Amino acid sequence: MGHGRRVPTAAVLLGTLAACAPGVSVPEAPNGTDPVCASVVLALPAQLGDLPRLRTTSQASAAWGTTAAPVVLRCGVAVPGPTTVHCVSVETPGGPSIDWLALADDPAAQGATSWTFTTYGRAPAVQVRVPAAVASSHSTSFLDQLGPAIAQVDPTRACL
Repeated sequence: MGHGRRVPTAAVLLGTLAACAPGVSVPEAPNGTDPVCASVVLALPAQLGDLPRLRTTSQASAAWGTTAAPVVLRCGVAVPGPTTVHCVSVETPGGPSIDWLALADDPAAQGATSWTFTTYGRAPAVQVRVPAAVASSHSTSFLDQLGPAIAQVDPTRACL
């Protein structure tokens, strides 16, 4: 009889410990406390393609994939001004078009490289970092899945 009680207690303890497991360490963005960022994070998808959402350690952030190589989103990063960085408009099926500055972290790299995407023409700005391990096995086309959440931030400018 005593053993029957230990199994549920152990299961509850394991579940509690799993819920307290540390998330992906993400530095907080300078303007992460902007109320619009809360709306963005609440509207984010539970998955990006086949990448499950992970817990993060800072406000106004999200991550998907694995803790070893997560795709990380931060809301409230510095708003980019005029730039020569490649700007792309990503159409969201049935939704808004989002402009992103797309920067390869090592454009000269042979094979996959990490990518940083930052919204253009929206304040607060949102940044998505895609590690090389994910970029090599997944298309970055999942950015379109972020469109409805990013649309919580009103556009003020557009790519040329």
